[in-house]
Amino acid sequence: MELYTIALLTCCLFIILYMRRKKKNQTQNQAMAGIYKNLLNEHIRYYQLLNDNEKGRFEKLVNEFLQYVRIEGVGTDVTDLDKVYIAASAVVPIFGFPDWKYRNLTNVILYPDTFDHNFQFEGDERNILGMVGSGYMNGQMLLSRAALIKAFSTSSGTEHTAIHEFVHLLDMSDGATDGVPENLMRHEYAVPWLKMMHEEMRAIEQGRSDINPYAVTNEAEFLAVTSEYFFQKPEKFKQHHPEMYAQMSRIFGQTPPGADS
Repeated sequence: MELYTIALLTCCLFIILYMRRKKKNQTQNQAMAGIYKNLLNEHIRYYQLLNDNEKGRFEKLVNEFLQYVRIEGVGTDVTDLDKVYIAASAVVPIFGFPDWKYRNLTNVILYPDTFDHNFQFEGDERNILGMVGSGYMNGQMLLSRAALIKAFSTSSGTEHTAIHEFVHLLDMSDGATDGVPENLMRHEYAVPWLKMMHEEMRAIEQGRSDINPYAVTNEAEFLAVTSEYFFQKPEKFKQHHPEMYAQMSRIFGQTPPGADS
């Protein structure tokens, strides 16, 4: 009887401690959600242009992302604004797919500036702004903090390193990094998209396109580079590349806010 009483008391104590910890975590999460919401409202133009219902959904996706992906700094501190920048960059390309999770990502590692192929951020060979890890770095994304901040500035232009890398993750989620994200797009769109890609690649090579020449590296880079442009300057992209804009709207299941401004 005495052992039963001890076991019962231990069980009750465990439940009480668990509930207290759960309540504390919920309070902390709610507080952080409020901070993230304010930062979204102050710094993320994509979010600012959404209606109230869409803003609520965007906030939910940002909070979920920050719960299942760890963000850490190497040689730099990670601020709440850095976290919001990264989470917003992750959410923007999947906003047309509310249930999407980046199952091929566990960590985002933030470097102060450019880094090299050995992941060093000092020396003369630093020319990488972002990359998705492979091999022993599988599940990791590396980003330059300087490039991340610039992408959300008013002088950003059509480039957005973080969105570029998250689009690579979307592309490779079907098992092939080939510029055709089959998990996102309907099968009948694949062939027209490939044809459109190769036609635009030729236009870039011939100097007849305003798309960053890095896009001609291969099909995967073409998708990532044009996605930066599509989400960063949707109104300009729609004006200069109307057919590609329509096709990318189908691929990503959305019309980026600001496209008709």
